[in-house]
Amino acid sequence: MAKIFCIANQKGGVGKTTTTVNLAAGLAKVGQRVLLVDLDPQGNATMGSGIDKRQLELSVYDVLLESASIAEAAIKPEKCGYDVLSANRELAGAEVELVQLAHRDQRLRHALAAVDNQYDFVLIDCPPSLSMLTLNGLCAAHGVIVPMQCEYFALEGLTDLVNTIKQVHANLNKDLKIIGLLRVMFDPRITLQMQVSDQLKAHFGDKVFDTVIPRNVRLAEAPSYGLPGVVFDASAKGSQAYVEFARELVRRAPTL
Repeated sequence: MAKIFCIANQKGGVGKTTTTVNLAAGLAKVGQRVLLVDLDPQGNATMGSGIDKRQLELSVYDVLLESASIAEAAIKPEKCGYDVLSANRELAGAEVELVQLAHRDQRLRHALAAVDNQYDFVLIDCPPSLSMLTLNGLCAAHGVIVPMQCEYFALEGLTDLVNTIKQVHANLNKDLKIIGLLRVMFDPRITLQMQVSDQLKAHFGDKVFDTVIPRNVRLAEAPSYGLPGVVFDASAKGSQAYVEFARELVRRAPTL
């Protein structure tokens, strides 16, 4: 049975897509079968996995509207080692179309049930806003991985996200919970970041992952080559951190 995790944070620019593609590549590297679901109409996770979003025959849009299955729509990028359910601008239209449909917030959950035994992990890259697309992701998932920078405003955004997860847990998906907080773009030389990191560990305890992702220019360069950093430059500190995070997630998975 696949572990299904949303990578979500209602604050933009915190490295959600970077985390999704590099965690997917890291999990593939340590021998896991992985499906990445791109739920963001911008299609950044699709492009960052080496897939041209303008050339898609089928996408997550078709899956949500039930005109295609995941088995039909998923693509295996040449170098990445994981499968991708891709997205493009069409997906923005699904917001409007889904509103009128039955079980509109459970579409992704039903589609994933058909491929449950084909993957060890399903990672869902959610848009930063709380939309019908994000809701589909949260209703399909067993838990949420929250990438966050150790800055003051990130703590504010975390409060909003925790409240959203509580509401979805109470009304739509009893399985949903926060799996853990991942500290990203971390610079130990900045005193504030160390202080916020300590606050997170004091408040959330073992919900804070041991792995810390450092600020790393190679991770930022990788998407322009259509590759995750883990594939683009395996020796970079950021890439090695994501592979270590993948190992930590595999270790933790049986108890989640």
